[in-house]
Amino acid sequence: MQIYIIKFLQTMQLLSQHIIKSWLKKRRVQSFVSLFVLGTVLSMTVAACSGGVSATKADVKLKLVSFSVTKAAHDQIIPKFVDKWKKEHNQNVTIEPSYGGSGAQTAAIIAGSQEADIVHLALPLDVIKLQQAGLIKSGWEIRTPRNGIVSKSVAAIVTREGNPKNIQTWADLAKDGVKIIAANPKTSGIAIWEFLAFWSSVSLTGGDETAALDYVTRVYKNIPVLTKDAREASNLFFQKGEGDVLINYENEVILAQIGGLKLPYVVPQVNISIDNPVTLVDKNVDKHGTREVAQAFIDFLYSTEAQREFAKLQYRPVNPTVTQEVASKQPPIKTLFTSQDLGGWDIIQRKFFEDGSIFDKVQAASKA
Repeated sequence: MQIYIIKFLQTMQLLSQHIIKSWLKKRRVQSFVSLFVLGTVLSMTVAACSGGVSATKADVKLKLVSFSVTKAAHDQIIPKFVDKWKKEHNQNVTIEPSYGGSGAQTAAIIAGSQEADIVHLALPLDVIKLQQAGLIKSGWEIRTPRNGIVSKSVAAIVTREGNPKNIQTWADLAKDGVKIIAANPKTSGIAIWEFLAFWSSVSLTGGDETAALDYVTRVYKNIPVLTKDAREASNLFFQKGEGDVLINYENEVILAQIGGLKLPYVVPQVNISIDNPVTLVDKNVDKHGTREVAQAFIDFLYSTEAQREFAKLQYRPVNPTVTQEVASKQPPIKTLFTSQDLGGWDIIQRKFFEDGSIFDKVQAASKA
């Protein structure tokens, strides 16, 4: 736009010079009027050039790709950011969200069918896959606070009314006759966290890996069908009434309760910290010219205002102010493991989830 204004000013300058010469030569009233009008137009144009360009920035459209259960939070956060940016920059921003299983969303971005500017995914492993595909620059985790983690949760066990199967701990999931609803680690982030919670409940509490493998295999024998994501698992359990037990995010369980589906649940005191990362997709923001606004949205997600929206939906916030505000409302965890306790994501991926690794072996054994 600035180029067009410059060209317009150059044209108007030449025209004014011609009129001035004509006026000086003929001193006619109409030429004077023309010069006056021209001066007014030029003044308005210069004013527009000095202040109007920034005031009329082109609209920006961002694509946010996230995992399925973040929709309720982003539905509240996105309008707040859009309003804030408009007030501060006088620019309209549209954020187009897409929700689904974290693994499936990651695969779609790598395939090019989802040109995400921003990703908010269920686990760092999915961001690492995007980095390995050349879409995200290395060091993504140090470009934002909290090592790129913007929301947290823990795993919860939901039972039917009265808990007829008497499910209290992770160990109880391996009982005969228990039907579990859970998601598929090949497509869902919660499913990977579930698997790691099962495994670490044995391997990091005194049991060896043989015992962990035996326990996890018995648990998966009790899972008749693996859903594609956490939301589908919730719908199957709550709306269709299938299964004795649902394994899901603590925040997703509470969201279902807010919606009126009040079933008993337990948050095991041996649990895993479910850490959800956020980052720019460097290749796409550079292609779309959206880096500045996309980074501003990510920064906003860490703000007290946005973190309070996460906390309302029972995510465990990462903003220290909000963490203190809700500390008394969220049940403490006695033993909270992290992905680092299992060796970090490179080891986790190779050991558990690559083709032919432990999860595939567990699946094969559970179907035998």
